Amino acid sequence: MAQARPAKKPPAKKAPAKKAPAKSVTARSGPAKKTAKKGAAARLEPGDRAPAFSLPDQDGHNVSLEDFAGSPVVVYFYPADDTPGCTKEACQFNDNLRAFGRAGVAVVGISPDDAASHRAFRVKYRLRLPLLSDPDHDVMQRYGAWGEKTLYGRKTTGVIRSTFLLGGDGKVRQAWYGVRADGHAAKVLEETAAVD
Repeated sequence: MAQARPAKKPPAKKAPAKKAPAKSVTARSGPAKKTAKKGAAARLEPGDRAPAFSLPDQDGHNVSLEDFAGSPVVVYFYPADDTPGCTKEACQFNDNLRAFGRAGVAVVGISPDDAASHRAFRVKYRLRLPLLSDPDHDVMQRYGAWGEKTLYGRKTTGVIRSTFLLGGDGKVRQAWYGVRADGHAAKVLEETAAVD
């Protein structure tokens, strides 16, 4: 005796495709910014006004961007004191301080570390440049130097090693993101020749 086969169902009707909402476009002045990842600040580009800051240094004295008004300054963000890459970067900036000084450019480092950590780091490696503390990552976020990054193959959120060469007018002349620590200070020094 033959078994009855179940009847085939008719193919399901596809729902009509929904139209995507129109994207609103607004005009803005100044150079276009690179799109930031969700939750991260937009990256700064040459010509942008550098975000103002006032942070404590290794001795507890507040240092602000205004302190450098009229003179160019290098502001570099690094993850942590006394780690291999950060030590190499800090020592290379320190070794080039005289050359930066001859070019009329100050150098300031910023990390989440506290003043005691900065003092110990400066003493251990005889660093002469000021190190500022940004434990809440507020300034880092405004510079696009805090956000998602890949570290040893894993996604993590933290300090994005970044450097900014700012002109005496407070505008970004050059911005480097995700830099390699070794040799970076020399590259930044080369760029100072064209900065006012």
